[in-house]
Amino acid sequence: MLVDNGSSADRLQWLRELAGPGIRLIELGSNKGIAAAQNVGLAQARLAGCSHVLLLDHDSVPAASMVAELQRALASLGARGARVAAMGPRYLDARQNNPPPFIRIDGLRLVRCPCPTPDTIVEVDYLIASGSLIPMSTLEVVGGMAEELFIDYVDIEWGLRARRQGFQSYGVCAALMSHDLGEAPVSFMGRSLPIHSPLRHYYHFRNAVWLYRSSAIPLQWKCVDAWRLLLKYGFYTIFAKPRLQQFGMMSRGIVDGFRGRLGPLHAGGAAGDGRRGER
Repeated sequence: MLVDNGSSADRLQWLRELAGPGIRLIELGSNKGIAAAQNVGLAQARLAGCSHVLLLDHDSVPAASMVAELQRALASLGARGARVAAMGPRYLDARQNNPPPFIRIDGLRLVRCPCPTPDTIVEVDYLIASGSLIPMSTLEVVGGMAEELFIDYVDIEWGLRARRQGFQSYGVCAALMSHDLGEAPVSFMGRSLPIHSPLRHYYHFRNAVWLYRSSAIPLQWKCVDAWRLLLKYGFYTIFAKPRLQQFGMMSRGIVDGFRGRLGPLHAGGAAGDGRRGER
């Protein structure tokens, strides 16, 4: 199943030809945001009687064994009685050549969880949506994605919501996926850091601040994430071009987050953001 989130006419025609008889293409007509696109796919999977769903962005390429490794890890945890929110792979952005570690919050520390062996399964607070294998039974309890966020922090909000309801997300070191994170990265102090457009940073900062205002989000998570957001605010203002637009959109996002203004920035969404298709 492929959900198209408002592609151009040329790309949509290409998708129709690509889908063929074996893949169902659902055309949303306009940009509804990543959360809405995911929810459409989830609803169709539920109607089809699927027991699990696998979310994939358009720029994600799973390794041949990724799904099998996720299934194997899920079966192992299920046999031990674990309440699984989602299973996710390690992803590699070829432009950075540095697989990011899985992360979780421990008190007021951000813990980076490496993969010492391929068989390691890591408990995490949340996973990126792309590559996530989610039991339909979990979705029935936790619910779908928060469409008002449009894009950014959608997977984080869902992961934290699942944790509040007693479900745990896991990173599977043996499951691998290629995935592009952001636009062209910036080199800084020997590291390659991903950069997004000013518009994408608007959503990132707006949704983060909105989550900080929620009493349902753990205080320690807010503190750790807010510190990271402050560092990003300074870094993107100095190093992310165009600097003035970056600063302006991040600042506008912070203000709108405090005001509780959600959804697309303007009617119909914004080209290039929130359009990721889900399979």
